[in-house]
Amino acid sequence: MIFKSNNTNLEFVDGVGFLRFPSLENIPFVNHAFSTRIGGVSEGEFKSMNLNYKRGDDPDKVTENYRIFCKAAGFDFDSLVSSSQDHNTFVRRVTKADCGIGITRKHDIKSVDALITNEPGVTLVTHYADCTPLLFADPEKKAIALAHAGWIGTIGKIGEATVEKMTEEFGSDPADIIAVIGPAIGACCYEVDSPVYEEFASLTELKPAYFTKILGHGKYLVDLKETNRRMLLEAGLLSINISISDVCTKCNSGLLYSHRASGGKRGGLIAMMAINY
Repeated sequence: MIFKSNNTNLEFVDGVGFLRFPSLENIPFVNHAFSTRIGGVSEGEFKSMNLNYKRGDDPDKVTENYRIFCKAAGFDFDSLVSSSQDHNTFVRRVTKADCGIGITRKHDIKSVDALITNEPGVTLVTHYADCTPLLFADPEKKAIALAHAGWIGTIGKIGEATVEKMTEEFGSDPADIIAVIGPAIGACCYEVDSPVYEEFASLTELKPAYFTKILGHGKYLVDLKETNRRMLLEAGLLSINISISDVCTKCNSGLLYSHRASGGKRGGLIAMMAINY
């Protein structure tokens, strides 16, 4: 396996591989990690660090994968709170009272694609396998957020909704927020048909010529990362505070689960964030 990136770090601890992002590593109170396929106990199409309970894997193995991953990346297993994603734009504030949801406790809300908190001892967990991870940290208010931006969530401006929720709940100033647009299917590989393209082309205020490309015969390429970057700028974030991972999940499907590359036969990746005590 060859991994190349100019702005995303691949680390290994006890045989477990995960990714970290320099702009978040520079914030002392934040712990974060993005999982890879490496270091778990799942088998077959889920090999090996599958962290998604909804794919048909043995749930005991998924739980064991969470325990292994948490130990390697420095998170408390009992502090996890998982989103219950359905490609929507609902943002939920979570506290210690919510720890275990989606891991050791059932989901209590159907639609949650973004999580925010300002409490230490709460680890946010969101799920991916080509969709775009959005990671946020406010160094002034000591608050964090994770958002899952598939194409529907991107069109629905989940990034902007997350920033607005941080402002509402924590008094965050968007100009202070540090954001990372994480590993996702890249503009090189995200081919769509006309109905999806038209949704992105309708975002005229963002100048869609910069994040769409016409291939012909009813096929187009869309750059989800750049679309989300432009939306975060519209939400008030500063360009200097937004980092975009150059890692494409489909191009790196040996390291990262990719729905497109596997034809849907795959496990799931996660992003994790927590506030250190």
